[in-house]
Amino acid sequence: MNDKGAKKKFVYYPGCSSQGSSKHLDESLRAIVPELGLEMEEIDDWNCCGASVGNIGGGPLPTTALSGRNLAKAEEQQATDVITGCAACYLNTHGANERIKADIALRSKVNESLAVADMSYEANLQVRHACEVIVNEVGIDKIKERVTNPLEGLKVAGYVGCQTVRPFANTESGGNYDTFDDPEFLDQFTEACGAEAVDYDVKTSCCGGSVSVISPEKTLHLIKEILQAAEDAGADVISTPCPLCQTNVEMYQPAINKKFGTDFNIPVVFYSQLMAKAFGLDGKKDAGLHRNTIRSEKLDILVKNS
Repeated sequence: MNDKGAKKKFVYYPGCSSQGSSKHLDESLRAIVPELGLEMEEIDDWNCCGASVGNIGGGPLPTTALSGRNLAKAEEQQATDVITGCAACYLNTHGANERIKADIALRSKVNESLAVADMSYEANLQVRHACEVIVNEVGIDKIKERVTNPLEGLKVAGYVGCQTVRPFANTESGGNYDTFDDPEFLDQFTEACGAEAVDYDVKTSCCGGSVSVISPEKTLHLIKEILQAAEDAGADVISTPCPLCQTNVEMYQPAINKKFGTDFNIPVVFYSQLMAKAFGLDGKKDAGLHRNTIRSEKLDILVKNS
C-alpha cells in the first residue's frame, strides 16, 4: 500500500457489470467518492479484466494481458492507485498486478503483448478495492461527519460475500483493512450512516457466484441460507459491496420461494446506495435505487423524508 503521506492520483476502473446489471453500484460509488473528499478519473478506454473468460484457455497470459492493458492505460494517466468497486474486477486486476510485479518474465510477456498496441506497463501502480480506500484513506469518522440524512430505524444485514475479502483483505498489498472470516467494515459503514447493523453470521458465505448464473438449481440452497439469516436477524435490507452477490441474492428470491415454499422479499442494496441516501443525495440520480428489483418501503420512506 502507498505511503499515506504521499500524494495519490486515483483512477477508476468501473468493470463490465457497471454497464448493465450493477449500474447502481457504479452510479452510487461515483456519487459518494467526491462527498468523501476523494477525486478519481475513469481509466480511458478500459476493457474487460477477463473475469468472464478466464477459463476459456491459453493459460494465465491472456487474462493477465487484459488487466495489463488497463494498468498501462492508468499509468499513462499518471495514476498512483487504481480503484475498483467490483469484487471480481478487483481479484483479477489486483492479482494480475501483483503477478506482473513479482515475475519479471511474465511482465516481459505482458509487455510484448501490449507492444502490439504501442503500450507498456512499468508496474508502478497499486490496485485497491473501493471499500479498502474508504476505510484507509477516508475513515469511518469522516463518513459520519458527512451524513445529513441518518438512516435511523433501518436494520441492515451486511453481506460481504466471499470474494471482496479473500484472499487480499488481510495482506499488506491489500491494505490490511479487515479480516477474511469476520470482516467489520460493512457493519461500520452501516452504523456510520445511522442505520443498525444486525448480527449476521453468514456475511462471508458464498452465493454461488457465476455458477448461480449458469446453473442456479445448484446454488439456490446457498442463497436461501443468506436470505434466511437476514430474515431471522430482522433485517429490513441486505447490504453488499459485490455486484454478483447483489444480483444473485436479489434475483433468485422468486425461484427460492417456489422451490422451498418460502416467502422472501428482502431488498438487496449496495453499501454505496445507503451512503448516498445518508449523505442526502438524490435517490434516483445518485443512489440508483430505482434500479433495484425489490424495493425497501422503509428505505423509500427515509428517502422521501430526506
